[in-house]
Amino acid sequence: MISLPGAPLPARFGALPDPLGDVETARAVILPAGYEATTSYGAGTREGPEAILRASRQLELYDDELDWEPCEAGIATFPAWEFDRSAPERPILQVERLVAAALEAGNFPVLLGGEHAITLGGVRAVLARTPGLGVLQLDAHADLRDVYEGTPYSHACVMRRVSEQTPVVACGIRSLSAEEARCRPAQPYRRFPAEAMVANPALNEEIVAALPPRVYVTVDLDVLDPAAMPAVGTPEPGGLGWWDLIRLLRAVFREREVVAVDVVELAPIPGLSAPDFLAAKLVYKMIGYRFAKGGDLSRGTDSGALSKRH
Repeated sequence: MISLPGAPLPARFGALPDPLGDVETARAVILPAGYEATTSYGAGTREGPEAILRASRQLELYDDELDWEPCEAGIATFPAWEFDRSAPERPILQVERLVAAALEAGNFPVLLGGEHAITLGGVRAVLARTPGLGVLQLDAHADLRDVYEGTPYSHACVMRRVSEQTPVVACGIRSLSAEEARCRPAQPYRRFPAEAMVANPALNEEIVAALPPRVYVTVDLDVLDPAAMPAVGTPEPGGLGWWDLIRLLRAVFREREVVAVDVVELAPIPGLSAPDFLAAKLVYKMIGYRFAKGGDLSRGTDSGALSKRH
């Protein structure tokens, strides 16, 4: 069990009663991390975790694709974390300790941002315990700048820092600077543009093949087209649709061991609940894929045959 100080949030994920939401028995843990300090366009990501939790109350807990209620795996929700903002790296270290505590307790960490900078802390925690880890980045932006607005720990630098430590497969990218285009990460790095992914769904096989056996998945919600996900700080046209994203995630969870995930950069829009609900459903979907009964993800897939136990 992990016990961490923090401010209470409005509800458990999915409004789950005990024993489904009990931290003593839950296999997945929701870790709200509403850190926001380096956003450079639209603000509001600090409100993302609370919005996701509120929207999750409205989820149907039965997943028709999986013919199962993923909440049966147990989903605990931890308090909102209070961040030390005295130096840019300190919140990253706090997130690292938070995720490490969840891993030590044997839980599947689901980190909710907040800005994308928090991913570095999550990856560091998992990498320390998972040799051969790779990172699947789902994002509109490369985030490969070395320094941005005076700090190397900006959201715009997060994948540069991650790629200094472990291989990255970046999917959905459709916006980058000249510096990022010239960047040659120290670790293996593959980039799959959104246009190619939408035009050719079979590219998912190549994406999965580029990943090592154990994977950390980071979802910056701006990977989705603004028509589906307008509530992000820096929306980019030409993104993935919901089913593009789901098909890829289904394949990744089927073929690889996903050891942790994060969902970041939701900037809620007052009066517009659809983006919050999408984010909540995405979180629930990934938990369902991670703990699918018998590990069977073959139902509803393109292949219709292959399944793998995680």
